[in-house]
Amino acid sequence: MMIDLTHTLTTSTEAPMSIWPGHPTLEMKKVATIPEQNANVTLISLGSHTGTHIDAPNHFIADGLTVDKYDLTKLVGRALVIDVRGKKEREKITWEDMQKWEGEMREGVIVLICTGWSQYWGKENYKDHPFMDLDAAKKLMETGVRVIGCDTLSPDSMICSPECEVHIEILGAGGMIAENLRGIEQVLALKDPIVSLLPLKLDSCDGSPIRAIAWSAGDILG
Repeated sequence: MMIDLTHTLTTSTEAPMSIWPGHPTLEMKKVATIPEQNANVTLISLGSHTGTHIDAPNHFIADGLTVDKYDLTKLVGRALVIDVRGKKEREKITWEDMQKWEGEMREGVIVLICTGWSQYWGKENYKDHPFMDLDAAKKLMETGVRVIGCDTLSPDSMICSPECEVHIEILGAGGMIAENLRGIEQVLALKDPIVSLLPLKLDSCDGSPIRAIAWSAGDILG
């Protein structure tokens, strides 16, 4: 079974997308159609951090790696879900909340922070998500983990940590952060879950939309 962890990119007003304040919105325009040009072609305009996406170190670290230079083998690997769905809006996710999974944290493991907040995607309170404490981010990096994913706009608080200190901690350690994942709770049902967070190969870019998916290691994809 394959699980799609990606929000749909859409311009629909009936199913609006959540966007970081000030970032470009998605635009899609037909520039060719089958009746007139014998083919459909769409012009797409969006930010590097639109929808389900991944942040490269260069997003906050001036000399950090860009998405086209990052080691792709680090973006496909064993998934470890940290289930903190009991957290309330704007509540900290501390190391104490994560510590019971410490024995499974190591280099090559991709940690997915499951808050359940993807249910509010497109709604006003999506921005009021739980957020990671800086100390938790530091201790997570000490385990050797370098890639994390979250089902929120950011692992940082939009209100309490506008300087994005968790971003700086993780990206400064050479890590990557996938944001706006959906349905992470479904990964809990997988045996030996694997997750893929591969970006587009955008030259010298600080981030990229991704098609995030997860599956069981024993499954043969075909």
